[in-house]
This record gives sequence, C-alpha cells and structure tokens, in this order.
Amino acid sequence: MLGASAQTDTSHLRISLLTCGPGDEEVWEVFGHTAVRVVDSTEHLDIVYNYGMFSFGPNFELQFMRGKLLYCLGVEDFKSFVPEYVLAKRSMQEQVLLLDGPQKEHLYDFLNWNAEPENKYYKYDFFFDNCATRIRDVFPKEDVFGKAFKYGQTIPENSHITFRDIINQYFYRDHWTRLGVNILLGSRIDKVMTNSDIMFLPDYLRDGIGGATVNGQKIAATPVLLLPGSEKQPAGINWALVLTLFIFVLTVIGLSFKQFALLGGIMSALLMLATGLLGVLILIMWFGTDHQGCANNFNLLWCLPTNLILVFGKARGRGRYALIAIFLILVSLLLHIIGIQGLTILELAPLLLSLLYVYGNIYRKSKITTP
Repeated sequence: MLGASAQTDTSHLRISLLTCGPGDEEVWEVFGHTAVRVVDSTEHLDIVYNYGMFSFGPNFELQFMRGKLLYCLGVEDFKSFVPEYVLAKRSMQEQVLLLDGPQKEHLYDFLNWNAEPENKYYKYDFFFDNCATRIRDVFPKEDVFGKAFKYGQTIPENSHITFRDIINQYFYRDHWTRLGVNILLGSRIDKVMTNSDIMFLPDYLRDGIGGATVNGQKIAATPVLLLPGSEKQPAGINWALVLTLFIFVLTVIGLSFKQFALLGGIMSALLMLATGLLGVLILIMWFGTDHQGCANNFNLLWCLPTNLILVFGKARGRGRYALIAIFLILVSLLLHIIGIQGLTILELAPLLLSLLYVYGNIYRKSKITTP
C-alpha cells in the first residue's frame, strides 16, 4: 500500500499541506491561505514553500489595481511562518502526504526548481492564479504525478455554485466589501464552478487533497489542527443595506413632495454622480487592468458613465435618456434572474428602485416641459 511504503521509505522527507484559516485584518485574509511544509530529517530542515509572497514596492497599490502585481514562491523556516497566524488568531491545519520515498523526492525537487529566481514569479489573479491554485496545479503535472493523480470530489457533481456565490459566503461579515466587490466583478465569476475551480480556495483544496489518490491509493492523512484560531463571528448589522434603504427613502420623499423639492434635486444629483463615477471605475477595471474577474461587467447597464453628463451638463433628450436608462436597469435585473450576472440584490434593490424613481421623474418633467 502507498501509506505503508510512506512509513518505511528512506527519503527522510515529510511533506504536508498547511491550510490556514481566514483572518479579519485585510481583505485577502478572508479566504485563508495554503502552503507546503517539508521536513528533511537528514538536513535538519523544517521549511515552508509559500506561493503567497509579494513585496510592498513603491507602486504596490497601482500594480495591484492594474492586476500586474507579481507574487512569488518564497521559502522560509516553519518557525518564522507560524507566529503571524498565532498573532492574528488564525487557525492552521496540517495534512501529511502519504507518499513513498521517490514520490516525495519528486515533489521536493519540483518545489525547489519552482523556487529558483527564474521560476518563482507569477502574475497573481485572485480566482485563477493564486497561492491555492499554484499548489493545486502542482500534483497533476506530468513531471510530478501526471494522470495517475486524481483529486477527491469537494462539491456535489450536480452543484450549481458560482465564484460569486462562494465569495459572498466568505464575505458574510464584511457587507461593504461584499457590495463593492460584487459591483466591480463581472459576469465571468458567475460561471458554475467545477471541482477543480473551487479549489482556488484553501479550504476546498484541503478537501480535494483529503480525497486525492495516486494510482487509486489515498495520498493524504486526516488534517491535524496545529493552531485553533478564533471562533466564527456573527454577521452583525448590514450597514450597506441600511444606507441603500436610507437613500431610497430620501429619494422618494424628495421627489414626491413639493416642499422637499430641494432634497429631491440633491438626491437625484448624488445618485447620478455616484453611478456615473462607478461606471467609469467599472470601465477602467474592465479594460484598463488584467483582472480576469472584472471583464464583461454588465453592471454598466445601471452604473451608466453618461450619468455624469446629467450632473455637469445640459443634456438634450433627457426624457429619451431616462427611458433608455429604465430599460437598461430592467435588462440588468433580467440578466440576474437568468444567471448571466448576479447582483447583490438585498443591498442593491433599494438603490435600483431609487434610480428608477429618479429616471421616472426626469421623464415626467420632460413631458411637462415639452411644447
């Protein structure tokens, strides 16, 4: 058996998968982390191969926004890897790989080759090329295990879960970030995930490794908890929803009662300004960056960049423009219903209703002033 040979091999290597739980300090910590630990008893090494390394250079924010930030495979002592997770009260699990001696050496050689200066860098993409997908893609490589390697099933074969569905689950506490991310990410993340796709998340990679086989033999032991981490916290008040409801109430009051006409004008201008600027940002993220998840973003149907013209200019045909804008909002809702691009409908429904109210008021006024 594979497990028995792993106990008697002469490689002096112990290789394991480390799965670190989510944190709440930074956005990228929400989804957890994955690394590979190698213990070499002959060389007295206990090291971690970490595909999540990057440097805070002078243009870090710009490179990250443009999707051109280079990550790399870093190698560090296990003792220096752990304290960060202890301090952040993040959990850590370890899965020992039940490989025989030659298989361990094969994997170890590949990791060392990948850590060489000319091989270690890659252009980070959250969904399609990150610390988890890099490790996920190591095992099936022809120069590692090839077709003999099979991942375990982590989701039901008839699952219809999408990238958007799963990130919304992880952002259950951070309502503002969840809303913003959903606005800036396009229809590509509404693709139904395969068993391989979902392993862009460390938790699912752990489960995939847990059920993985080489030539039909199980390759990983049951995960062992190294650090307990903090308990899962409740979601808390959804202030994003509170704000959009507040906007809707003020918009309706301002546009429905003459004594609040000034409020109605202010709310209309703010909504046009906010959605116009959002539309410009969506265009930049779609066409001006390399973030694959920002492409084909149909939120442009309701975040119209041309709304800025209504705020800063005297646009002709305002009534016709309002009708087109109403139609485009309805199209975006249709795309949500048929699953082409999802909306965070709980928080966005009041905002979309506010926009419909504003466009309806613009159309009504255009008909009154038309000779």
